Amino acid sequence: MRFPALATAALLLLAPLSIAQQPPQPPPSPAQPAPQPAPAPQPEAKAAEAAPAAEAEQVPLCSDCHEEAKTFALNPHAHVTGTVTKGQVTNDSCVPCHGDGTEHALSGGDKTKISKPAGVKGANEVCLLCHETTTNRITRHAGMHSNSAAVNCLTCHSMHHSNPTSPHLVAKPQLQLCGTCHTQAASFRNRPYAHRLDRGGMECTSCHEPHGRTSATARALALNTTLRTTAAGEAPCLNCHADKRGPYVFPHGGREVGDCTACHEPHGSVNPHQLKRAEVWQLCIECHSPIGNETLGSQPPSFHTLSDLRYRNCTTCHVAIHGSNRDPQLFK
Repeated sequence: MRFPALATAALLLLAPLSIAQQPPQPPPSPAQPAPQPAPAPQPEAKAAEAAPAAEAEQVPLCSDCHEEAKTFALNPHAHVTGTVTKGQVTNDSCVPCHGDGTEHALSGGDKTKISKPAGVKGANEVCLLCHETTTNRITRHAGMHSNSAAVNCLTCHSMHHSNPTSPHLVAKPQLQLCGTCHTQAASFRNRPYAHRLDRGGMECTSCHEPHGRTSATARALALNTTLRTTAAGEAPCLNCHADKRGPYVFPHGGREVGDCTACHEPHGSVNPHQLKRAEVWQLCIECHSPIGNETLGSQPPSFHTLSDLRYRNCTTCHVAIHGSNRDPQLFK
């Protein structure tokens, strides 16, 4: 019976050694908290987020009240702003000129909450934001029609009440519009010899530059900045009367002194060829005579007595009256 007792004693002696040889156990990790569900949004937050969207949906369109906005899709300004969708314009198309109209619309049309360009102030602060053009011949500030209390952009142009297909959105047909102020020139169209204004594709702006600079009296039409010029910088007359352009070996002196208007009345005349005088000799003698001037032209010979009818029609012999490449006397 001694063997079992010895075995038991040996086991008891070896047990502490086996426990000491075992590696230490890591400390237990703290328990991970369970994920909490996201808090449900409060009703007040939902209402605050939905308010701007609901307000944007409730803002009426400008075209709901303004008839001009219904046809604005045909206006070139609407296409520049890129706010035309399926033939309809959004409120954004009105903002560049009238400002944000949200408060105006929500207040039931309070006019104090919308901007309406008018007069010289509206022309300078609104129109010229885009239409500011200045060259050596054109200006919006120093010309005959520069912005002032008497005349400004909105005097001649109408954004909403002009014919949408009319060039430059003029408030009236051009002849009627220009004739409002330039009454004398407009009345000349009814004379027997006149340009066919408004009847043959010709208008006031065919010759005149409405935004031209105010210049000193120019001897040559091409230097007058209130007139348009050809692509070559010549007088506007040559856009149509190209056969009178030249250059000639023997030009008529009248062209060197005052261009076409030295002999012709451009707006209309009671005389054939829109001449300034009823008879040709009366016009010629203004230069070809020492009376009243310094003899601008050559003097006719002594036998050209004006008491004889055959010497009164100068162009019977001097047929190349605008210039000649063959004869210094303009005979041919």
